[in-house]
Amino acid sequence: MRLTAFTDISLRIVMRLAVVRGDELLTTRAVADALAVPYTHAAKAVARLSELGLVEARRGRGGGLQLTAEGRGVTVGSLVRRLEGEHEVVGCEDALMPCPLRAACRLRGALRQAQEAFYASLDRLTVTELVTEPTGPVLLTLTTPPG
Repeated sequence: MRLTAFTDISLRIVMRLAVVRGDELLTTRAVADALAVPYTHAAKAVARLSELGLVEARRGRGGGLQLTAEGRGVTVGSLVRRLEGEHEVVGCEDALMPCPLRAACRLRGALRQAQEAFYASLDRLTVTELVTEPTGPVLLTLTTPPG
């Protein structure tokens, strides 16, 4: 299974926010620069994470991003499911080109089972656990590149 770039960026943003020290607030621009992702992509990810209640984004002077309690405790599997959406690994139900094996195919069920196993393995890990050593200290070294 392959995750979208959007999910990848969202996961990295959540990981970076999970290791913020004290009351430090990072801006979307600072997070995007530190993670080497385009600002527009980071802004879309932050907006979605905010909609999901995982990130609090405050605007204006003294504003910034902060991971919510729910964001710290969410499982990686749950987060990936919410970001990726509920879709099949293969498009058996394509209206323009429906699969002729649809009525008797065992592959679709096997792929659905594999997809669930993938998510189940991620369900054993929370965002907080994801950033334990050695990951957390490395995330703290990421800063805006000079230039």
